[in-house]
Amino acid sequence: MQQYMIDNSQHTSVEDFQKRDSLIETLKHRFTTYGYKQIRTPTFESYDLYAGLTGTVNKDEMIKVVDASGKVMVLRPDVTIPISRMTALNNTNYPRVFYVLDVFRQTPAEDDQKERTQAGIEYFGENTGQSNAEVLMLAIHTLKDLGFSNFKIEIGHAGFFKELVEQAAIEPEDLDVLLTLIQSKNIVEMKPFLENLSIDANLREAIQAIPLLYGEPWRVIEQAKEIIQNENMHRVLQNLIDVFNVLKDYQAEDYVVFNLGLINNMNYYSGIIFQGFVNNVGKPVLMGGRYDNLGVYENKQMPAIGFAFEIDYLLDALRQQNLAAARPTPPDMVIYYDKGKQKGALAVAYQLREEGYQVLTFPNDTNGEIDALYTVRYGENQQLLFGNNETKDFTDTEELIALLQAKKEDQ
Repeated sequence: MQQYMIDNSQHTSVEDFQKRDSLIETLKHRFTTYGYKQIRTPTFESYDLYAGLTGTVNKDEMIKVVDASGKVMVLRPDVTIPISRMTALNNTNYPRVFYVLDVFRQTPAEDDQKERTQAGIEYFGENTGQSNAEVLMLAIHTLKDLGFSNFKIEIGHAGFFKELVEQAAIEPEDLDVLLTLIQSKNIVEMKPFLENLSIDANLREAIQAIPLLYGEPWRVIEQAKEIIQNENMHRVLQNLIDVFNVLKDYQAEDYVVFNLGLINNMNYYSGIIFQGFVNNVGKPVLMGGRYDNLGVYENKQMPAIGFAFEIDYLLDALRQQNLAAARPTPPDMVIYYDKGKQKGALAVAYQLREEGYQVLTFPNDTNGEIDALYTVRYGENQQLLFGNNETKDFTDTEELIALLQAKKEDQ
């Protein structure tokens, strides 16, 4: 078996890590306001967990290792699959969970980045307009929290194109070519390709229209009605209409477009699929969808919908748009002290940390100064608090804490 080593060549500075941590805290806070609880899955998973599921993770992209017993393991290539399995096997009745975890894959396009951090949610529940729209609203709400104003959530449905393909009885090798043409919106080559296949003329026209079903939701809905071939496609379209009506009640319609040419892991997703784009970032910062058939374990059906943010793409978008949502905050306080006042200064620092303040301490002869919300200086004859363009003297720790509390109340 081929051996692989994790690439640690891309080092992260302390400042970059603080930005990342601040971003993740923003995501976690918003997830919790929608009732989600954090969970995690093992870093190493059994290869068999993924090998038996088609249409999910490309087996060639998995990073494989062999444990001491000779069992083939993989570094976690996906989070949704183990969470779905965990939920089914543990018989949990909690429908909303979120995670912040690393996933490991080796892809030819990103050979130098085998490790990525994802922050996502999974909502276990029936396929309704309300549940689907709530998940989409959570994604929209989170992007707004980060300060983005120019973004769109593209919404499609795995079932719409799947019904056309099944009726056309397209061979797997031809389907792979067709999927590539649709995803690239290559209409010029798509038409002659379909003409060479033995497909009914109505079906051919319907498939050719798929890449064009993009834009304002009601316009796409009206166009889609014209190519519907059976009752299942009617139900798919009605599902999309139900979702959009709820999003309108959330007053979120300006943030969404419909894209029935959005085709991603057709065997993975069973219902609506979506991805989020931020202005000036070429790759989607989030991807998700409904996967009602993925969690079949121990004869248990686990209908669910979820999405994942790509943390690195979000950080790139924040940098490009000069947004401050992920910038680190300075420490609460820096204490500088004369050598003879060290004992008192360190005792004060300890007490402030007990109160929850972030405090740094340095002797007065330390080179340079650190930006902080407040600065305290311990000299031979005085103890001063600097902050908010004011200078206050104090006599002991209790008085210092009282001054800080008063300043906090005035803000």
